[in-house]
Amino acid sequence: MYKKLINDPKEFARLVRQEVAKINCRTKDSHIGGGYSAVDVMSVLYTRILNLNRDNLEDPNRNIFILSKGHIATTMFTVLAYAGIIPYEDLEKHLIDGENYAGHTRRYTVPGIEMSAGSLGHGSCVGCGMAYAKRIQGYQGNVYVLMGDGECNEGSVWESAMFAARFQLSNLVFIVDRNHFQAYGSDEEVLNMGDLEEKFKSFGCHAVTIDGHNYEEIEKMLRASVSEHPGKPSVMIADTVKGKGVSFMENRLEWHFKSPNEEQLAQALKELGE
Repeated sequence: MYKKLINDPKEFARLVRQEVAKINCRTKDSHIGGGYSAVDVMSVLYTRILNLNRDNLEDPNRNIFILSKGHIATTMFTVLAYAGIIPYEDLEKHLIDGENYAGHTRRYTVPGIEMSAGSLGHGSCVGCGMAYAKRIQGYQGNVYVLMGDGECNEGSVWESAMFAARFQLSNLVFIVDRNHFQAYGSDEEVLNMGDLEEKFKSFGCHAVTIDGHNYEEIEKMLRASVSEHPGKPSVMIADTVKGKGVSFMENRLEWHFKSPNEEQLAQALKELGE
């Protein structure tokens, strides 16, 4: 069964958060905190921006979404299910031996996944290549790359920014999920990158920082990024809260690794309005 697309990004995100909590409780999968920080941006992309469906995934003129922080696979698969791109029942296959729904996203196994993700820092490079290929082949559509703020410790991100600026890839949008945490501590504790907005600007990109949980602000920026800044790649730094939406997960590092138990699941679903 395929879900009918919900056009309201707030409701879309709420339902995705509920489903992810259930899946992670059942499978003991992790990374729910980083999924919850990113899901509001993803909900706007899939309900308002990308115009993707299961019939146009091979269209060379399609918009492309690359999940570079591929460890939030549970959230990605759930978004695809609620966008009507994969069957809803496929969510039951997550982390089952022999099935295609793994702990990291993989291309060619699940419809709608554009890049196999594992090691961080790769999505920005692949996104540059896809955006440049669209440019030289004359194809329409934009490329949106979602990465983590801890991922910005990778040098490949900054090589990509230089490349994108040098070749004026205005059809490319980097989105940084700025939830201020990575695996082993806060960004500032592990490797302080300073002002990410100014840093991306210094590499030749158009960059802005927004509230990554404000649906109207997200949509406005995404639409402006590819229409109002010709000749420059855009960077949307989405200031977010790790674990957003569930009180005992918010801004807690341990939810990078933990999965909710049955009691925590019940509390989470209550807070998420089920």
